[in-house]
Amino acid sequence: MSMSDPIADYLTRVRNGLQAKKKFIDIPASNIKRKMSRILLEQGFVKRYIILDDGSQGIIRIWLKYDEHGNSVIHKIKRISTPGRRAYVSVDELPRVKNNLGISIITTPKGVITAREARRQNVGGEVLCEIW
Repeated sequence: MSMSDPIADYLTRVRNGLQAKKKFIDIPASNIKRKMSRILLEQGFVKRYIILDDGSQGIIRIWLKYDEHGNSVIHKIKRISTPGRRAYVSVDELPRVKNNLGISIITTPKGVITAREARRQNVGGEVLCEIW
């Protein structure tokens, strides 16, 4: 069976892993998921990630990050654009998440980047998700 929304599956696996207090999670790999994982690492939302070769598409293993009290660093992870309702924004409409305490991941003609970086590069695109 084919998956209709692999990005939502990625976000749900992260959300479920955090809720279950898992040390790491495994997600089927794709180029966009690799780029999203890189952004999560750069922004400090995960400890690290690696790409495991399983002979086909590969697996992304993500080590989740918790604070000293065992609470998740990610408080909320929310899908914005869905296959049934795409959310495109111009550079003037780029979202600010929790007054810039969170991030929006945007897919643009210049790649998958944060809204802050899209503002710097003066490009709009499709808002994939918000994380704070």
